[in-house]
Amino acid sequence: MKNVMVTASIIAMGTSGAYAGGIERSTQSVGVLFEKGSYAELTFGQFSPDVSGNGAGPFTGLSSGDMAGSYSSIGLAYKQALTDHIDMALILDQPIGADVMYPVANAPYPFAGSNAEVRSSALTALLRYRTESNLSVYGGLRVERVEGNVQIIAPALMPAFTNYRMTGEADTALGYVIGVAWEKPEIAARVALTYNSKIDHTLDTVELGLAPVALNGTMDVEVPASLNLEFQTGVAKDTLFFGSIRWVDWSKFNITPPVLNTAIVSYSSDTVSYNIGVGHRFNEQWSGAVTLGYEGSDGTRVGNLGPTDGYKSVGLAATYTHDNLKITGGVRYVDIGDAVTSTIGSRFTDNSGVGFGLRIGYSF
Repeated sequence: MKNVMVTASIIAMGTSGAYAGGIERSTQSVGVLFEKGSYAELTFGQFSPDVSGNGAGPFTGLSSGDMAGSYSSIGLAYKQALTDHIDMALILDQPIGADVMYPVANAPYPFAGSNAEVRSSALTALLRYRTESNLSVYGGLRVERVEGNVQIIAPALMPAFTNYRMTGEADTALGYVIGVAWEKPEIAARVALTYNSKIDHTLDTVELGLAPVALNGTMDVEVPASLNLEFQTGVAKDTLFFGSIRWVDWSKFNITPPVLNTAIVSYSSDTVSYNIGVGHRFNEQWSGAVTLGYEGSDGTRVGNLGPTDGYKSVGLAATYTHDNLKITGGVRYVDIGDAVTSTIGSRFTDNSGVGFGLRIGYSF
């Protein structure tokens, strides 16, 4: 069952958070804590979306072109048993990110040439205490670094957007993680509930295009809190049923540059994402899994830098095991939810993306 669960988890890597809240890149799973003994892994994910829309009103007939850039993610994790009851883990991931580029060639679409980029990295240190009754508690600290920039070229909408640019310098801040888990190894059952606190950042900003000179300021950004429920259980010989439910407080996320004083990214509601799947071990070397994912549509209008609303997905993965080495590859297709933008009423429909993941794990 252990190899089956490894196979299942790879499907989510780099793709399960695709377009959750628009900028989520990691599910912040603590699954590495439940590996046996000492364990290390390297993960790589690639996601290639295709997101485009068409204008409305005076901009009817104008196409945005594909405005969502491909992105990759890298993760590292290490777990070690300190005593018979205490484990520790270190997890390096990239929790949020954005790659937006409206093609210049699609002028006179109002946002042609506009672009945005958000980068992040986080290091999480965890301790887990296991009781004799199959219960465990865990917690730790997360250090997160965030930076970003945006350029908005939309003079037809607002003179300030003739060539507006804002850079948010990198900021590092601290949050925490707490959780509880129950296990029954005889049937490969486990339920883990994990809370990740919000992390408040204050970024030094530089805004250009609003005045003849650069304007400096500071901007507060809250990377929102989240709650993960992850579960699994054996349902037949060498067959595992698994899933997760993830809530993120995206309604608290807002990017409002201090001088422009207008929200350029915000979300009206929180998100809840669901994933379920089945994994099966075929022999001592090979196992496979299939998953389905869903995040409901909010139905409200969205910003032009994140014109999506919910998703549906299907994923496949396979793991090859040789002695202490496990190599897992997965692919996921995401049907990205339709959305209407708030500023000009553009309709973004029939969009999708494909993600790939690779994980190399070694037990010692």
